[in-house]
Amino acid sequence: MSERILLLGSGGRECAIAWKISQSPELEKLFIAPGNGGTDSYGENIAISPLDFQAIEKFVSEQDIDMIVVGNEDPLVAGIYDYFASRSNAPLIVGPSKMGAALEGSKDFAKQFMARHGIPTAAYRSFTAETVAEGEKFLETLRPPYVLKADGLAAGKGVLIIDSLEEAKSSLREMLGGMFGASSATVVIEQFLKGIECSVFVLTDGNGGYRILPVAKDYKRIGEGDTGLNTGGMGAVSPVAFADAEWMQKVEERIVRPTVEGLKAEGIVYRGFIFLGLIDVDGEPMVIEYNVRMGDPETEVVMLRIGSDLVPLLRAAASGDLGELPLEIDARYATTVMVVSGGYPGSYPKGKVITGAAEAPRGSVWFHAGTSKNAAGELVTSGGRVIACSAYGDTLTEALEASYAGANAIDFDGKYFRRDIGSDLKAIEEGL
Repeated sequence: MSERILLLGSGGRECAIAWKISQSPELEKLFIAPGNGGTDSYGENIAISPLDFQAIEKFVSEQDIDMIVVGNEDPLVAGIYDYFASRSNAPLIVGPSKMGAALEGSKDFAKQFMARHGIPTAAYRSFTAETVAEGEKFLETLRPPYVLKADGLAAGKGVLIIDSLEEAKSSLREMLGGMFGASSATVVIEQFLKGIECSVFVLTDGNGGYRILPVAKDYKRIGEGDTGLNTGGMGAVSPVAFADAEWMQKVEERIVRPTVEGLKAEGIVYRGFIFLGLIDVDGEPMVIEYNVRMGDPETEVVMLRIGSDLVPLLRAAASGDLGELPLEIDARYATTVMVVSGGYPGSYPKGKVITGAAEAPRGSVWFHAGTSKNAAGELVTSGGRVIACSAYGDTLTEALEASYAGANAIDFDGKYFRRDIGSDLKAIEEGL
């Protein structure tokens, strides 16, 4: 079978997915909308917004697109699956319906879903401007630190973790007063869970079939030692030392299977990726959050470790029948180090000329995130996270050395990257 595929998105995640899709012998043509300065190595960039459904529909018709792979959450939450579901001769969509996307689009919905299906997560309550006084009283029943989450999408910035009770109460009022716009019209307050986190990714066909993809751990803070502001992600590692076979069996039995079966039981159409943000609390896995797409920068290591052809798996999931299709996993380690613009995650300049990024050394793959081409055809920065330097290794140390060699080779004015990615997992491995 020969597939014409449209991939929606423009970040490092989409670059990694494009890289993997482009290797398939079943691919006829790959388009990326809008793509970035590196995705054109794997397909053709198209200047269409992932949220312009009418333009996407027109392009799909003109180009005889067989399948749309949705990279980021915004089109899913906006209902791209539902938009095409009512069309005749619609392409396959890798991604959930609007109701399924509410697992990420509404933290309150996700928490209620977990409660209905007995999925382990932190204790919580949700509040609005009308119940802010009750929210303050609920905070008084909790031990610090206090976790406040905007119910809706907030570009990864809608979670506050606060040590002071008075500050938590003040922040609750600010959030309900519009700190994150409509996204924080409802605020979820939940119990703080202490432990080490990881990301588990599942590809499901909506009919009970699923495949668990390689586990990864990302690093969100801008500063070394997990200090400073949260970012979209400064690096990632796969596999994860503590996520051994015994722990993953708990994950599958207590979280993955109840999630997949719960969606089916509730009649929620979900054919695509489920991101499980998990935390290991004294050996027991618990859910911090759901996302309805692959994570970034975890995708930049997960794609390296998928040994199977990805296109048949995507097609089968989107068709509603994964059947017995195998998923092969590369046993090697994969790591990524994100090279970012100076000033990120705050304000930062754009248009800085990038040098040294022409070709990654053998065993490494560089996934572009915030890059574009200027009028002179030069590669320049266009975002906070610029290039993810990914690499394989027979050991974690070997993979990290290769990732850091890439981070050092790439250069532009104001370049920054963390130098301690994976150090915590190395310590765990050494202690096992």
